[in-house]
Amino acid sequence: METIRSVNGSGKTEAEIRYFLSSSAAPPEILAKAIRQHWQIENSLHWVLDVTFNEDHCRIRDRNAVHNFSLLRKIANNLVRRHQKSKASLKGRRKMAAWDNRYMEQVLTGIFHA
Repeated sequence: METIRSVNGSGKTEAEIRYFLSSSAAPPEILAKAIRQHWQIENSLHWVLDVTFNEDHCRIRDRNAVHNFSLLRKIANNLVRRHQKSKASLKGRRKMAAWDNRYMEQVLTGIFHA
């Protein structure tokens, strides 16, 4: 598969060839669509975790700890995302949960108090 990527505003374009192994008999158009959808989801999640939790600046190096904290961040992200009572950003809602125990309880349980 040949991928062509351009960075907005820079005018720079890069082309790269990637190889994939698959036992699928689907036509190339279907496989290309599936690959694009996978990377769209992956890139979106990575961006959210980096913006919300500043994940790229994490100093954890132990392999088990890296995996465990990654799972905890994803769980926290999902809990905060489902809490729709606040109009704040995900990062803002995460911080509100850290500062306010009652708000944290609402995020964790999904039960909203008046």
